[in-house]
Amino acid sequence: MNVRLHSIVTMVDGELINGESVGNPDSLCSGAFPLGDESDGQITMLDDPRRAQQLAHSDAVAVVTSVRLESIPMAQIVVANTHEAFSKIVSHFRPPLSCELPSIGVDLEANVAKSAHVHPSAIVGRGVTIGERTRIMPGVVIMPGCVIGCDCVLYPNVTLYQHTQIGDRCVLHAGVILGANGFGYRQENGRHIPTAQLGFVQIDSDVELGAGVMVDRATYGRTRIGEGTKIDNQVMIGHNCRIGRHNLLCSQVGIAGSCTTGDYVVLAGQVGLKDHVNLGDRTIIGAQAGVMNDCAGDQVYLGSPATPQREQMQIMAVERKLPELRRELKTLRRDVDQIVKQNPKSAAATKTKAA
Repeated sequence: MNVRLHSIVTMVDGELINGESVGNPDSLCSGAFPLGDESDGQITMLDDPRRAQQLAHSDAVAVVTSVRLESIPMAQIVVANTHEAFSKIVSHFRPPLSCELPSIGVDLEANVAKSAHVHPSAIVGRGVTIGERTRIMPGVVIMPGCVIGCDCVLYPNVTLYQHTQIGDRCVLHAGVILGANGFGYRQENGRHIPTAQLGFVQIDSDVELGAGVMVDRATYGRTRIGEGTKIDNQVMIGHNCRIGRHNLLCSQVGIAGSCTTGDYVVLAGQVGLKDHVNLGDRTIIGAQAGVMNDCAGDQVYLGSPATPQREQMQIMAVERKLPELRRELKTLRRDVDQIVKQNPKSAAATKTKAA
């Protein structure tokens, strides 16, 4: 569904400009995704002018921004409220789908491959696509607009929210929930108001998700799990995250919103990531570590806050000696007190000299 740029400008009551000249109002726009998810012919958004240099590598036809940006090659739609305007644009290209579901079974407007098997107790919503040889087990709920590839297995009680996309040969174990709203709020007049929840979850091919895994939908674009990644039971991944290819995420890992990981990253049990953290390729994070800052690739990190393994081992070595150091300090203080009692004049002279 392509839309002319001038129609979008009118939709958000914006001003169409360019860094060097007025943007072409007849340009066609094919969709809207946040910066980093956009592709050729789409519209993107910049809510922080300090990140403007990232637009130099973007193929977007236009950017929604609250301030005029200099030396930007693409058209700009300048608006008063960036997020409000971009929400309208995203909703136009990808309207929120109804939660209506058949009481049980497959909706008449779903597209299920002949070789796929859907258990009679599963619920498949309108517009869902299910690929060849995919198996849908009892109690699975697939909401409208979802796409599931070939040779997948969805075990009992898996729930897919609207627009969820799953590649080929994926395995989702019991109780997996994909596409629930992200945990994002803004405060207005002392009340917590939910932020936009217009994105979706994309699971690439050959991914396996353990029992009870939860992945939140993105704000505008996609929360993505890369090809070949394996995720253990009871892992939580927040909105807007991008998990790289062939990662290993062990049980009870918790990843806050907008984090990214490179390829072949390993997160051991109960690791926690602060929001907006980036992990480089082949990063390994030890069990129960708390990651507060970006981590370079090809290193092992331990502890909370997580630090490189060598540094953390030195810290741990000192911590193990703390009881011994405390005893030595108490002994030294006792010896000093004895010296002071035996030589009061020397102690008084020392105090006077120090003064």
